[in-house]
Amino acid sequence: MGYDTEFAKRKFPEQALEIEQLTSRNESFRELCHDFSIADELVQDWESSMAPGRDERYAEALELRDWLGKEIHTMLDLAKVVPFPAAR
Repeated sequence: MGYDTEFAKRKFPEQALEIEQLTSRNESFRELCHDFSIADELVQDWESSMAPGRDERYAEALELRDWLGKEIHTMLDLAKVVPFPAAR
């Protein structure tokens, strides 16, 4: 299954290479990027909606997108940590 990482790379262009690298080796990160893209679509849909409850749903989608963005940053930061070998 292909995962959409384009939104994550557009949102965090300075980390596009790291996003590509982590995506290639971490299924959880691929899924997170995919969810981030879906959350952005929800934000856009609710932003232009005229449906009842629009403001509440828009706020929820925005909160979800922001939280997923923070999770992406966390995973990218954790991927930079190089573990030291165990002492013998």
